[in-house]
Amino acid sequence: MRASIFRSPVALAGLAAVVVVAVLAAYWFQPWKLFTDTYVDEALPPAGVMTPAATTPMSTPQSPTASATAPAVNEILAAGEFVTHEHETTGSAEIVRLANGRHQLVVKDLKTSNGPDLRVWLTDQPVTRGTAGWRVFDDGEWVELAKLKGNKGNQVYELPASVDPRDFRSVSIWCKRFAVSFGAADLTST
Repeated sequence: MRASIFRSPVALAGLAAVVVVAVLAAYWFQPWKLFTDTYVDEALPPAGVMTPAATTPMSTPQSPTASATAPAVNEILAAGEFVTHEHETTGSAEIVRLANGRHQLVVKDLKTSNGPDLRVWLTDQPVTRGTAGWRVFDDGEWVELAKLKGNKGNQVYELPASVDPRDFRSVSIWCKRFAVSFGAADLTST
């Protein structure tokens, strides 16, 4: 009797539909990422360190003396600690102005869940703890810096030259697929 059920065209169509739904659900939710981690350990720019060019006095034919300008150093402009939103998230974030004038977002000791389609966003929204803060970051101005390199470790993201870090007050680990923040940090001026 059971063998005849699988010979039925309706049963075969139903089984095919279940398989298609299961494959699509697996692609969409990527549940295996809950059990895997991607570690990143990038070199972090040291704050307050003089660059080699800044330690050499500058002179010109018109002025043989050293330059009176202050030496160029890397400087932390804003910093904050991550809070948990959709998934437990810890670590810290800093906006660093490099001695050459470029800006970077430095993420230190990040620990969060791996997930589908995670991005690093700078936003103009304040960080709100709890479920009220999960979905606010796409409400205002935001800029996507890159896909999250890894859900654990230290990582550095370049800010485009067109981005003024003063226009943003937080960073979010944003799941683009589900429009939800895994965790976020308020960036407070230092």
